Amino acid sequence: MGNRYPERRLALSLPVFRSELHVHTVLSPCAEIEMIPPLIVEEALTKGIQLIAITDHNASYNVAAVIKASENSGLIVLPGMELQTKEEVHVLCLFDTINQVEKLQEIVNKHLPSLKNKEDFFGYQLVVDETGNLIRTETQLLLTSTNLSIDHLWGIVEELKGIIIPAHVNRKANGLIEILGFVPEEIPIIALEVSRHITPEKAKNQFPQINKYPIIQNGDVHRLSEFLGSTYFSMKEPTIQEIKLALQGKEGRSFQVQA
Repeated sequence: MGNRYPERRLALSLPVFRSELHVHTVLSPCAEIEMIPPLIVEEALTKGIQLIAITDHNASYNVAAVIKASENSGLIVLPGMELQTKEEVHVLCLFDTINQVEKLQEIVNKHLPSLKNKEDFFGYQLVVDETGNLIRTETQLLLTSTNLSIDHLWGIVEELKGIIIPAHVNRKANGLIEILGFVPEEIPIIALEVSRHITPEKAKNQFPQINKYPIIQNGDVHRLSEFLGSTYFSMKEPTIQEIKLALQGKEGRSFQVQA
């Protein structure tokens, strides 16, 4: 296929996508009000980022709006979600299509506790259109655990042809290592994410349990200034299958984290 995507090039002459795979919108109550689709797209492009994933807490209702806002911009937007498992671990769930993430949303809705959001305590949960105009307020509390275990979640996402990446594993709050103390080997986890506050090298020294896993880094973007774009994927196109190959270092694909 022709190369439609902004790129840098490495030795193998594959397009290189500067990526930020952990971006929240105003649907996440912990995100700033500035995290609306047009500003997300503008800021990512300003930072030279070509590939992002929208990953709101336990929800995907703003994914389509960001994708629409990105049309003809050169920015590629992957549908995603940051799901909180019953162990209270945060896990990025990434997909190729809106249909896939909507199917995950249907499952998540059945596994969330029936609790209403308290806006003065947690913050607003806003569903918006591609311009950032309000469509509705989501009343279901999103900042909470589902009753899906991490291994159950992996099976669901695998069946939907997506990937899971445990988020900010170095962090005390909702980090895999702090909560479980180990990476569950019965799950074929393809990669782990570390936060913006540590390098992959330091994380591997601090947490020997993660040494055998590919480590990516994201900004966990809750405000526009937090776009990081430190993970670069060398691959044919920005798809989940190509990301898998890059993380595994297969078929000439690769990735690297740059400061």
